Amino acid sequence: MIDFVRPRMLNEEDDGSPAKCRERRRRRIEMRRLAALSAAGSSPQPGHGSGDGRVEGPRASGAKRIRASDGSCIPSSSSTSSGDDAEAPVAAPQQQPDVVAAATSVEWYGVMSVSGRSREMEDAICVRTGLCRPELSRRRPVHFFAVFDGHGGHHVSRLCREKMHVFLEEELTRPREQRPADEDDAWREVMRASFRRMDEATMNTCACGSVGSQCACHPMEVAIGGSTAVAAVLTPDRIVVANCGDSRAVLCRGGKAIPLSRDHKPDRPDELARIEAAGGRVIHVNGARVEGILAMSRAIGDKYLKPVVTSEPEITFTARQAEDDCLILASDGLWDVLSSELACEVAFECLRGEGSPPAMDLNSGAGAEDNVNGALFPSRSVLAAALLTRLALGRKSWDNISVIVVDLKKS
Repeated sequence: MIDFVRPRMLNEEDDGSPAKCRERRRRRIEMRRLAALSAAGSSPQPGHGSGDGRVEGPRASGAKRIRASDGSCIPSSSSTSSGDDAEAPVAAPQQQPDVVAAATSVEWYGVMSVSGRSREMEDAICVRTGLCRPELSRRRPVHFFAVFDGHGGHHVSRLCREKMHVFLEEELTRPREQRPADEDDAWREVMRASFRRMDEATMNTCACGSVGSQCACHPMEVAIGGSTAVAAVLTPDRIVVANCGDSRAVLCRGGKAIPLSRDHKPDRPDELARIEAAGGRVIHVNGARVEGILAMSRAIGDKYLKPVVTSEPEITFTARQAEDDCLILASDGLWDVLSSELACEVAFECLRGEGSPPAMDLNSGAGAEDNVNGALFPSRSVLAAALLTRLALGRKSWDNISVIVVDLKKS
């Protein structure tokens, strides 16, 4: 995992004093050193890492602490670390909170997850390559990618990151006679059962981590909190996407964007009809919201809004083709400011570029020294994820931003 500090925006005030310039340059050099160690698989020197996944920068006076984002679940083939976010220093009202970023990749997929301008990281990402070889895919490997965007706290999204792939694997490895004969129906049953079990697990888990009523927390601690979930299962011949909420999956085919999911917004006509049929209301308070509270009509968790807010996913099947370029999964922190078409255009141009990935340092401005010494991204997939993230930040996204880019040419 490679950690970055917040990139400076063009409209930010810049203190040009020599002392400040030297301090910023020293921090950039230190972060490049840590990035190089991470990319090479080396362990940080004492004082720069800890067993809980937090990575700290220089401890000199005035230096900020660099924190690892707890938003990814990466297979054993890709070395990484994760841990709870450290407490952030309180920023002055006119300042933006630090962007906490985590990036990782193997050759054919890249991940970027940043807290952005939000003070709390509520997104989580899970990637499991070679999850299993079930009969449903004719004993060929299936790969799992998912983005979870929490609300009301991070506990539901992190629980989804830890458990969703476990439930999916259990459902996929059930005896064949227990599933429908039709392949599409069997996949639908597997995905729905995984989401249902995930929802049941969140309903019985408190924010403190206790299961059931084995804690002294107020009952509302269990009821409050939820998460979107967009999950893609990749097989050699198809892409199965299950979506619940307003995170999104988009396929780039021949440079064109093909939506693989639809956002579950309360004012979507069919969702509005379903909500009203269940006895709920859509109230416009800073946008359409279920009971004036939740800005999405489907989610995992949100016990206090059941059954109006359901965890039932919408599922799509897409046959893989030779002209498929990449698959993008992201939270609404990206989609609120970028269209699917623009995201696919950026990822397509990045992935199809010639030669090695160019140097790009998210810590710095456009100085000549940064272009020479910038940290190289390990693959074009993670560079594409980083470019999309930075573009969303530049367009003033105020939410957490999590992006997965899967290079379908190399998968």
